[in-house]
Amino acid sequence: MTKPLDGRITLVTGASRGIGYAAAKALAAAGSHVIAVARTQGGLESLDDEIKALGGTCSLVPMDLRDFDQIDRLGGLLNDRYGRLDGLLCNAGVLGDITPANHVTPKDWMRIIDVNMTAPYRLIRSLDPLLRVSDAGRAVFMTSSVARAPRAYWAAYAASKAGMETFVRCWAEEIADITKIRVNLLNPGGTDTQMRAKAMPGEDKSTLPTPYDVAPLIAEMLGPDYTAHDTLVSYRDWAKAQAE
Repeated sequence: MTKPLDGRITLVTGASRGIGYAAAKALAAAGSHVIAVARTQGGLESLDDEIKALGGTCSLVPMDLRDFDQIDRLGGLLNDRYGRLDGLLCNAGVLGDITPANHVTPKDWMRIIDVNMTAPYRLIRSLDPLLRVSDAGRAVFMTSSVARAPRAYWAAYAASKAGMETFVRCWAEEIADITKIRVNLLNPGGTDTQMRAKAMPGEDKSTLPTPYDVAPLIAEMLGPDYTAHDTLVSYRDWAKAQAE
């Protein structure tokens, strides 16, 4: 039986837990070979075991996204092995401390900016040529409502997401008419993840969607039949439409 993503190759960052972990499983279940990128070796190995149990395939890339030279090398390695990339899920993110703007330390600022904004830029720079080779390259970048609705004490995280959104949308505009790549942003909203628990301690998790609720939308957006481009997709709007 043919699966919707059979034969596709999809790279997922932040794949060792949370939304990235669930999305990687959903992509593999739909037929894609998953290139799973994360810092945590144990989480990647657990993901590999679960994907194999589903009958899928996965390549593990233990990597710190702050190692920008390694991101540059990743494009060349993927080119040598596969010659193309069909999908990119840029999911890895860092929250940092919820603190007044004037209390953000230079060290925390650089860590947040490096992971949330600079790493996506470096991934685009490294992987754009491979996505162009695909007959239906797709890229999804995870974002947050604070990128457009600033919130007190969230300055560094909000700034990093706003910068990432702007860079991604400029790229999307540049390639709209000259490639088959389709690029979109996804706001999952409040989701039951470790990052959410840190940001909202004491919140009732039963009120939140899980990463496995969000994963089917990600698999849909990274599929060749998804033709929207340069849009901001809300998981909650999608879920509401699915329920109607």
